[in-house]
Amino acid sequence: MRYHALACDYDGTLAVHGRLLPATADALGRLRETGRKLVMVTGRQVDDLVVVCPDLTMFDSVVAENGAVIYRPKTREVRLLAEAPPRAFAEALAARGVEPVGVGHVIVATWHPHETVVLEEIRRLGLELQVIFNKGAVMVLPSGTNKATGLAAALHELGLSAHNTVGVGDAENDHAFLSLCECGVAVANALPTLKERADLVTVGDHGEGVIELVDAMITSDLSQVAPRLGRHDIPVGSDSAGRELTLPAYGASVLIAGTSGSGKSTLAAGILERLSDKGYQYCIIDPEGDYSDYDGAVVLGDSSHAPGAAEVVQLVETGQNAVANILALGMEQRPPFFEMLFPRLQEVRARTARPHWILVDETHHLLPSSWDASSLALPQERHGLMLITVHPEHVSATVLNSVDAIFVIGQSPAETLKAFAHALGEPPPPISADPLEPGEVLVWWLRPRRAPVRVHSIPSRGERRRHVRKYAEGQLGPDKSFYFKGREGKLNLRAQNLTVFLQVADGVDDDTWLHHLREGDYSQWLRESIKDSALADVVSDIEQAARPSPKETRAKIRAAIEERYTAPS
Repeated sequence: MRYHALACDYDGTLAVHGRLLPATADALGRLRETGRKLVMVTGRQVDDLVVVCPDLTMFDSVVAENGAVIYRPKTREVRLLAEAPPRAFAEALAARGVEPVGVGHVIVATWHPHETVVLEEIRRLGLELQVIFNKGAVMVLPSGTNKATGLAAALHELGLSAHNTVGVGDAENDHAFLSLCECGVAVANALPTLKERADLVTVGDHGEGVIELVDAMITSDLSQVAPRLGRHDIPVGSDSAGRELTLPAYGASVLIAGTSGSGKSTLAAGILERLSDKGYQYCIIDPEGDYSDYDGAVVLGDSSHAPGAAEVVQLVETGQNAVANILALGMEQRPPFFEMLFPRLQEVRARTARPHWILVDETHHLLPSSWDASSLALPQERHGLMLITVHPEHVSATVLNSVDAIFVIGQSPAETLKAFAHALGEPPPPISADPLEPGEVLVWWLRPRRAPVRVHSIPSRGERRRHVRKYAEGQLGPDKSFYFKGREGKLNLRAQNLTVFLQVADGVDDDTWLHHLREGDYSQWLRESIKDSALADVVSDIEQAARPSPKETRAKIRAAIEERYTAPS
């Protein structure tokens, strides 16, 4: 199930003339029976809301005062999410003839045409407040407070993600929270601007539109809307024609396969980075400790201590990205650990839809071809799995049949693809036997079936940092190093990285420096060995100066290098 919550505006959406009709309430009850949560998101004050909608207990949470307050109907608790404006503000509005002036726990509200006076008093009193419009209503709230911030807080309390929430509204102040939700819906009576940005516009208006939406959620989990949600897709790279290849954020599982050391973990890390950037949660099961220093995740376990399954699940339930490092477990202990952990992660998914992605490294060890499928209750809908292996032929056929695409990297793509296809019991697709270049991926989609295509993947930020460290401080081989030899080849000063290059450059005589400068040796080395064409182009321009000065050219080349790489100490 993709959508675990429905977030509804009240006036103009659920309600007609301020009242929730019985048919709409019945529909909301049917949605709750499916296990989904209901959140009301309204500009009204709590005291006013309980009068017009006496039975709020059908809602798991109420975000009131346009995001400034959370009200828990079952316990009648109120939680303030922002600090109220000073009392002097509302008094100043009343003194200037603004009427009515509604004062809630946080919100101060009035009606058009008083917005001019409101803005003047905010400016005069030097307050950090914002004005939000809702049709004729003029609402004043602390800066940064809106329906989206309130809904995010309510979902966090419920242990849910906005990526598994549908939002429905009708007015200006609904833009923010509909944008937060994975799927934003406008009822038929909504403002045109809201309809333009919505993923779905209902045929019915007000409560009729909500009933229509509820029925679609129950019958199909809004699967018909999925093609319109491409903005959530995760970029992987682009083909030779510049066409972008993306991975659906929901509904797909992939296998990353290739020879040892070909960069499988690097490719996966880049995809996980972009998932995390969009707010999706992941859990990595790491048998070899390859993700022990992974940014953006909490790592449990190390080479001497393996985490418990309950410890991993508890971390996942907090909403944080998790890495379960099981390097401390022997090879024979790892499959049983996985068989203990995976069903518990699936149980959390059934309740909350999180973690959105589960990465299983060394899949051929944890789910080998000899594995008995009956020993692990794999769900029928196996989405959000990222499996990594050197040997696809050694992975369980049951698991391979759940894969929607295979991403192949390394020097032997044809052999890897052949092994995968053979394990599936079908002939491999025809592809070129040419090896893949670094950063190149062969992508074969099985569902829907497409011909394999070569893609230049987007490098991960971690890989770019390693690239910087490698060339700034690492040890390039003798064939990749720069040698200061001078005009007559009397010197043989080796620079095995950029740090040493700058140190030696400062120490060599001017004649040696200028000799290599005039020959274009510096830009050639940067282009061919450092593989930084942009930097090489800048240095080439410096080399081609009409009357080069040793002091000036040294300074310019140093500045160009340090601008792109961590400044060597």
